[in-house]
Amino acid sequence: MLSKENRGYKDSVFVDLFYSDETAKGNLLSLYNALHDTDLTDEGLIKKVRIEDILYKNFNNDISCRVGDGVFVFGEHQSTVNPNIPVRYAMYAGRAYEQVLDKRDRYRTRLVKIPAPEFYVFYNGREEYPVQQDLSLSDAFMSLPGPNTMGLKVTVININIDKGHEILDKCRVLKEYSQFIDTVRSYADEADPIKRAVGECIERGILARYLERKGSEVRNMLVAEYSYEEDIRVKQEEAGIEVLVQDNLEEGVPKERILEKLQRRFSLDLEQAEEHYRRYSSL
Repeated sequence: MLSKENRGYKDSVFVDLFYSDETAKGNLLSLYNALHDTDLTDEGLIKKVRIEDILYKNFNNDISCRVGDGVFVFGEHQSTVNPNIPVRYAMYAGRAYEQVLDKRDRYRTRLVKIPAPEFYVFYNGREEYPVQQDLSLSDAFMSLPGPNTMGLKVTVININIDKGHEILDKCRVLKEYSQFIDTVRSYADEADPIKRAVGECIERGILARYLERKGSEVRNMLVAEYSYEEDIRVKQEEAGIEVLVQDNLEEGVPKERILEKLQRRFSLDLEQAEEHYRRYSSL
């Protein structure tokens, strides 16, 4: 059997809707239908999958599932698109197939059929991103791919409501989720934006039943989710600053020029740029 969900991990609202909630199987089936232009109705076809310690250690962003016996849908929700996701998915898929294939099948002399894998990321971050874009495992290869090179493609779908991806009109719960997040953001400069967004969305019939059942849980999930996202953003920015300083020092770029680059690229004032320069130039 696949490993059981680790309850020490936290779910985002997206993952709660499509993986953990009592309505999750129906929501996953609706999402699958939207991706494939099908009209399946049997929720029993959905078999949720989760392999721990591959994608994230703090948050469950994974909504992967098997649909019947023929398709393995690997899905992840992200608010920041990571270019390394094809590499992580390659690792994840290997672990997943280990769990669903009988060990004896791997050594049979006849061909053993496996579910066809599909890889998706559902993006709803604030940074500008195309409506849809493919990421390839081969982008990470140190040399040009040859004829026998492993291939893996991840389709990143921007589900922000203003982007108008066609999938939003095909999957009602996905559209309402995007409308809910957009409403939360619209109250960002006001007191208790999540509480206000929950109230407004219930009035407008956006995820109304879900929010009525789990309003306080949703508020807690969003607070934790936004705190996590901010932590990731800060760490990524710090890593970028360190790389800029170190690379420019190795190339012999003068301090004044490095400070200018830091100010321009990371929107720092001179004092902040000086502080980062002192920290990373002494490493």
